[in-house]
Amino acid sequence: MKGKFISIEGIEGAGKSTQMSVISEYLDTHQIPHIITREPGGTPLAEEIREILLKPRQSGMHIDTELLLMFAARAEHLNTKILPALNAGQWVISDRFIDATFAYQGGGRGVTEQRIQMLADWTLQGLMPDLTLLFDLPVATGQQRVHQRAAALDRFEQEKIEFFEKIRHCYLQRAKQAPDRLHVIDASASLISVGTAVRAALDKLRLT
Repeated sequence: MKGKFISIEGIEGAGKSTQMSVISEYLDTHQIPHIITREPGGTPLAEEIREILLKPRQSGMHIDTELLLMFAARAEHLNTKILPALNAGQWVISDRFIDATFAYQGGGRGVTEQRIQMLADWTLQGLMPDLTLLFDLPVATGQQRVHQRAAALDRFEQEKIEFFEKIRHCYLQRAKQAPDRLHVIDASASLISVGTAVRAALDKLRLT
């Protein structure tokens, strides 16, 4: 039986890493084999591309370069890690996937949805997550969390607050367009409340 594919999305500071542990613990409890991965990254080659994308630089990276590097990392990740795991019956939980590209490169950078969709159609081979958990919170709250935890900010974390406002707006618009797949969770709530919402979403997916 093919495994389930879950992606985790949200702006910086939304608490995705904490909830990845909650998800993994839930799947262990229900004896569901799974892997945890991330984008950009997830494989040795894709992690090298991630380093290029996140490393702060004195000069800006062209948006087309950024977009293509994201999809280059995704193609490697998809074909060498995600698809083999799913075909082996494992569940895959990925910290970010295609929605992040629409939000960050689309909403944030201004790349047209048509251009992103063209690359998605080519790269994803029709694969979409069975469930996407979108951890949503005000940008100001997310930025406060990021600056409290990080000794050094990466290239995306250094962007201005307007950049993240656009990203959040795009995420919420995508959630309205695909409510059956994209489940919005209030990430500004307590950790207990967020964890409860995550487990409820996983219960629903597990029983389908």
